[in-house]
Amino acid sequence: MKKTKIIVVALGGNAISQEFEEGNIHQQFANTRQSLTGVVELIAAGYRAIITHGNGPQVGNALIRVEESRHLVPVLPLGVIVADTEGGMGYMVEQCLQNKMHDRGIKKEVATIVTQVLVDPEDPSITNPTKFVGPFYKKEKVAEMSKRPGWVLKEDPGRGWRRVVPSPIPREIVGKRVIRLLLENDIVVIAAGGGGIPVYIDQRNGWYEGIDAVIDKDLASAVLARDVQADELMILTAVEKVALNFKKPDQKFLDRLTVSEAKKYLQEGHFPPGSMGPKIQAAINFLESGGKRVIITSIEKSVDAVKGRAGTVITP
Repeated sequence: MKKTKIIVVALGGNAISQEFEEGNIHQQFANTRQSLTGVVELIAAGYRAIITHGNGPQVGNALIRVEESRHLVPVLPLGVIVADTEGGMGYMVEQCLQNKMHDRGIKKEVATIVTQVLVDPEDPSITNPTKFVGPFYKKEKVAEMSKRPGWVLKEDPGRGWRRVVPSPIPREIVGKRVIRLLLENDIVVIAAGGGGIPVYIDQRNGWYEGIDAVIDKDLASAVLARDVQADELMILTAVEKVALNFKKPDQKFLDRLTVSEAKKYLQEGHFPPGSMGPKIQAAINFLESGGKRVIITSIEKSVDAVKGRAGTVITP
């Protein structure tokens, strides 16, 4: 592989579907175009880039469609829904990136890889699912919905009852050699969308088999970055910098962190599981596997972060 740096850029959920928007396809395309500004700057600077993205709202919408049409067409399992959204959203990211590169005079090919990600079929989350997906239900509907095969519902405090699904830890990217081959040929890659499709290897016959689950996008991005031997990982989210005591009177934004500091603050509870926690854990995982640098910042500040003027930088 050539000497130019490889970076994995993980687009947060707000990159494509923003809060308080309807989330129609026109808004999603507009948001996607805006979110790729920093990525184009990285490509223009010579980086070989891989883009990952979240798919939470899209999976939720797809589940609603499945439930509302189950009397008309066969139900789709969650793993297939993840694959469907990864392909459809990959098309959207790919086309938006192609157009933005065209406007900058950058002549590179872009490829979307619908990505399988290996997980452990004995992962604790398989038997104790905690990841909320899909629509909210009133308490009186819980007993009825719980009768559906494979369904587990839990209360999302203050919001209602929702289906919970497993979210196993990603272990390895199945198509990593294909992705590396594309990078070697100077092709921009979109991969592991929504965390990728969770699969395991059946020890009886060596076959890949799917699991009805979702994978955390940031943790999967770190595994992808490790597997292609990327130099850097950039995680784009809703805030410009990582903070201690977030949204408290003594809030403190951080310009730089080491892995040891990140571990300490994570253990102290500064980074909750439902927000910054997985991003910090992804950064730790990547840097401990040989990565050189992680940048966490907002989509709006991504260009400044590329130039070293924004974001939190985490190093070994």
